[in-house]
Amino acid sequence: MSLYNCIIGMSENGISSGFLHRNADNLLVLQKCESSEDDDRKLKRREKNRVAAQRSRKKQTQKADELHEEFECLEQENSLLRKEVQTLREEQRRLTEALKAHEPLCPIMHCAVNLVSIPRSEIIASCLPR
Repeated sequence: MSLYNCIIGMSENGISSGFLHRNADNLLVLQKCESSEDDDRKLKRREKNRVAAQRSRKKQTQKADELHEEFECLEQENSLLRKEVQTLREEQRRLTEALKAHEPLCPIMHCAVNLVSIPRSEIIASCLPR
């Protein structure tokens, strides 16, 4: 498009007001008309931008899905570990009770306590199988 074709809708002063703007020095300046090539470039740039935005959104969605799956796996693992901790605590409690019930009946502890002044914890440790 030529400059002549752009200034079709002229006002009384002979210049189309749609193509005028004021610059920093407050002077009226005639804007250059955009050609169809510029329009094509803008359309192509917009299309590329649209496609890039779609890719970006898809990538974000995939990342969010992966994080959600990882979260669910970690939640399951955490739940299993909590159950294992509870089981081990129960086992520790039962073994501690069994040891306390055994202490009054243990002939080794009674002999060792009467003969030697060794701290109780060391006697118990020496009675346990290795």
